[in-house]
Amino acid sequence: MQGLGQLRQLGYVVRDIHAAMDHWTRRLGVGPFFYFERAPVLDFHYRNEPSRAAASGAFSNLGAVQIELIQPLDDHPSVFNDFLNSGLEGLQHFAFWTQEFDACVERFAAQGAAIVQQGYTGNRNGRFAYFETEAHPGTMIEISEVQDKKAELFERVAEASRRWDGSDPVRSLSTP
Repeated sequence: MQGLGQLRQLGYVVRDIHAAMDHWTRRLGVGPFFYFERAPVLDFHYRNEPSRAAASGAFSNLGAVQIELIQPLDDHPSVFNDFLNSGLEGLQHFAFWTQEFDACVERFAAQGAAIVQQGYTGNRNGRFAYFETEAHPGTMIEISEVQDKKAELFERVAEASRRWDGSDPVRSLSTP
């Protein structure tokens, strides 16, 4: 996937985020997780229509790769609900991080990929887009703009993971 930025995240959609965090921290030794009870997503769209879908989210790192856990909180349209409703649970997407969001989205769309879900977190330069591709059935590709507040949070997560001693495995984040 040349030109899409760095592959930096694996996103897992789960039915019980607390059980998933417990599994990753206690059984796999990955942590700590930074947890949003309700992820601060704005201007959320699913298949070009506004959606009020909400989700809990948690982040940790496994080396240079971020692990994201997502639990839908309602039945509003989202790729996360689609995934669970199809009987799946687990790896749902992998994400490329970039500071050149528009160029990456245009480049990938030119290759025939269609945006299925989009929005942003933090300020307007924390955009994300999920793509549906025939080349990767069952696993979506996300392009995520990582700058400013989002970059600071992700660096904080990575640094905490590098230094983690097994204590305080889940750290709550407040939604602004």
